[in-house]
Amino acid sequence: MKLQGILCVLAICVLAQTGEAADATWKAGSARTMITPDQFMWMSGYGSRDKPASGKVNDLWAKAVAIEDPGGHKVVLITLDLVGIDRATSVAVCERIQQDLGFDRSQVAISTSHTHSGPVVGTNLMAMYSLDEKQREQVANYTKHLIDQLVKLAADAVSSLKPAVLKTGEGQATFAVNRRNNREADVPMLRENGLLVGPVDHSVPVLAVRDQNGKLLTVVFGYACHATVLSGMEWCSDWPGFAQEEIEKNHPGVQAMFWAGCGADQNPLPRRTVELGQEYGRQTAASVDRTLKSPMRPVTGSLKSIYREIPLALDRIPTKEQIEAELKSDNVFLVRRAEWLMRTIARDGSLSPTYPYPVQMWAIGDQVNLTFLGGEVVVDYSLRLRDELPGSSNWVSGYSNDVMAYIPSRRVLMEGGYEGETSMIYYGLPSKWAPAVEEDIVKTVHELHDQLRPPASSGQ
Repeated sequence: MKLQGILCVLAICVLAQTGEAADATWKAGSARTMITPDQFMWMSGYGSRDKPASGKVNDLWAKAVAIEDPGGHKVVLITLDLVGIDRATSVAVCERIQQDLGFDRSQVAISTSHTHSGPVVGTNLMAMYSLDEKQREQVANYTKHLIDQLVKLAADAVSSLKPAVLKTGEGQATFAVNRRNNREADVPMLRENGLLVGPVDHSVPVLAVRDQNGKLLTVVFGYACHATVLSGMEWCSDWPGFAQEEIEKNHPGVQAMFWAGCGADQNPLPRRTVELGQEYGRQTAASVDRTLKSPMRPVTGSLKSIYREIPLALDRIPTKEQIEAELKSDNVFLVRRAEWLMRTIARDGSLSPTYPYPVQMWAIGDQVNLTFLGGEVVVDYSLRLRDELPGSSNWVSGYSNDVMAYIPSRRVLMEGGYEGETSMIYYGLPSKWAPAVEEDIVKTVHELHDQLRPPASSGQ
């Protein structure tokens, strides 16, 4: 009887340990859907285009990965081969996902690759284009269908959740060049002689999802560089799409996903040919592969998410009279912005001095802080946040949840130029940002971090 009792105790211990192992299991699931327009419509990204798309280099995709921690907390990341999405589209997608899946807003993140060879979506960059009634209808119809696709995509990813092992690592790629500090024509010579200047972020963060037998299922990676190799009239996912295709070719059955880092002032140089886009894709894929083959850090702990919108201040709101004067400008883009602002005044009664700016953070286990910032964020943000936030893996995705404008650092804002000021015209905002733009955003990121990972108490 004594032996039977011992065996019984051992059995209970084994069952308890097995239960603990099961409880400590992470889960992941993925899904994808093609979002290439089924008709040729207006392309986004360049104001010089004067007609709809006329061909296709490759297809555009929306992809999703769902992650669930051992405690049952879930998040869904949606990545898109698009230049950006507007606030209204983002809100429509997220509200429906929240309703259908029982999520709160912090559990859904939408990241765009910023390819300049995709379609116009919603009202994103609408002040850049002059569309006729048929073209506006095409944009509206595409956007409505896209919203339906993304809601279903998120549900499909969540429904495919299965036990998984998550690991993180980081590689490098060096084709991104600070475009504010290096003339495009000079880049080959400057690179050859080691004379490129200006801040850059050449890191390639990688999140690998494998099944419990070690089979690779999903790879999520980022890089801080504009997707502007191409500027033609054909649909194309640009270098981020070529990178995803290369990873998926090298790992059959794997879903590769890309989020754009803080690359608003970074260009892939040289550029202008499909071959160069494919080469940058191969370079990025090679970096990802090197990371996958290196020792990666297992994700342990729990998953936490938080989302906040802050009233980000604009500098000086023009008067109605000043806007009316711009309606007579020789600059067609100033005229289009003025028309946009006049419609806003007619609808709302006035122009808001602030914009509801989205800041989101996921604490992925004990290892990674993944911050999502709206707009076209310059590289200063990722460099600063990497230095200031505790821990070694602080990843920052720009172009997320709402691409409403460029987001300059204080340095870039004071220097002026396209990223600091004139780009606001094409986004339809009434002025540049107020001088506190960088501090307001960074302060919010720190606050979210401290909520997700409270500082250790210094008490006895």
